[in-house]
Amino acid sequence: MKKRTVWIVVFAAASAAVATWAQQSDDVIKIEKGERSALAVPDLRGSGDAQQYMNAFNETLWNDLDSAGVFRLVPKSLYWLRTPQQPQDFRPQPPPKRSSSTVRPNGEGLWLSDWTSPPVSANYLAFGYTGAQAGQIVLRGWLYNAGQSDQANAQVFGKTYLEPLGEDGARKVAHEFAADILEKFGSKSLAGTKIYFTSERSRGIKEIWSVEADGSNQKQLTFYKSLAIMPAVSPDGSRVAFCSFAHGSPGIYVQSVETGRRLPFYNEVSPLTATPEFTPDGKQLLFASSVTGWAQIYIGNLDGSGMRRVTYSRSIDMEPKVNPKTGAEIAFISDRSGMPQIYRMNMEGADVQRLTDGEGEAVNPAWDPDGQHLAFCWTKGYAPGHYNVFVMDVATRKYTQLTHDAGRNEHPSWAPDGRHIVFSSNRSGSLQVWTMLADGTQLKQLTTQGINTQPVWGK
Repeated sequence: MKKRTVWIVVFAAASAAVATWAQQSDDVIKIEKGERSALAVPDLRGSGDAQQYMNAFNETLWNDLDSAGVFRLVPKSLYWLRTPQQPQDFRPQPPPKRSSSTVRPNGEGLWLSDWTSPPVSANYLAFGYTGAQAGQIVLRGWLYNAGQSDQANAQVFGKTYLEPLGEDGARKVAHEFAADILEKFGSKSLAGTKIYFTSERSRGIKEIWSVEADGSNQKQLTFYKSLAIMPAVSPDGSRVAFCSFAHGSPGIYVQSVETGRRLPFYNEVSPLTATPEFTPDGKQLLFASSVTGWAQIYIGNLDGSGMRRVTYSRSIDMEPKVNPKTGAEIAFISDRSGMPQIYRMNMEGADVQRLTDGEGEAVNPAWDPDGQHLAFCWTKGYAPGHYNVFVMDVATRKYTQLTHDAGRNEHPSWAPDGRHIVFSSNRSGSLQVWTMLADGTQLKQLTTQGINTQPVWGK
């Protein structure tokens, strides 16, 4: 079926339309060029009652650093049998012999050069130890620049971390240590961030769920036993907006993440109300509505008051996404030129420009946190319905294809660190939620149960 036909169906039959229209998108841009710094992260040990939680600690620390896309983690099989637990464990290193200008390791792992030399060949070393004290797990962690010639200049930082004794506490201090390491390299930890998505786990019922960035702690957020789709998360992560048919006509619902309570939002009766989006200041919502006939873009307050129309076209305009950096422009989807394409305009609906070239169907725009690139889905070069993810530099209009020959890849959303993308894909057989680095590498499947689509990454 042609996408144009699907859009007509959307307009004529809202429930089928919105449920179908809510599926599209995937990846993003190349984040780093050249070789990444090599980081060695030996397993830390614990004393006393802390030792029983070290498997959880070491797994969490490694996964946080490995998935960040900042380093090349050196495999642990290449490490020395002896590893430092604290700075005092390092031994003074004698100067190289005159016969050789190359510093050779001593084979014990207690010289800095042991870690920069083969087989490890690391640039940086993270190490430390834990203990139990007064019901808390205590972590002492250090990051060293192993390439320094002496220990005095090698330390990047050293810090003490405290959390309640137990597996949760061990994972938390690992997250905190990893976050401090990443911060030194200008990156952000994704620990504690949440991904919201639409999940169908009972036939014909779709609810909003959340999951941690590492795929853990999946939770159901809505319980309407109807269609709750197209989630959007507020900039501070406190609210989720979505479209629901729980009371018959489609409407925008707003719900507190903390309490789970539905918050007031006035909906005018309309055959189509969909694709909500918070403004960067969190004070207003944009959405699409066909209250005046054609599906057009509107903006209103968080309770639905003060609604005003933004677009005025005899076409279907949907999926408004506000530039998070400037708050001054909207990317959106419109079929005003035939097939759905990506456009941008200012917040008043003026200065409309088409960003995609008109070939194929382009949908699901998503701004990167810096407001310079858009990730989106495109059928360019494929039959309608077979989407791949592209990224466009908005200033130059140059684009890059990120997914290739792996089924349908839909609904990209940027992580707060600007280095990761969450998206839905049927590459494993059914539509599931996946993450990847913004260069298309390090794919990770987060969901397996039911059908899971339309992910959005929040704080």
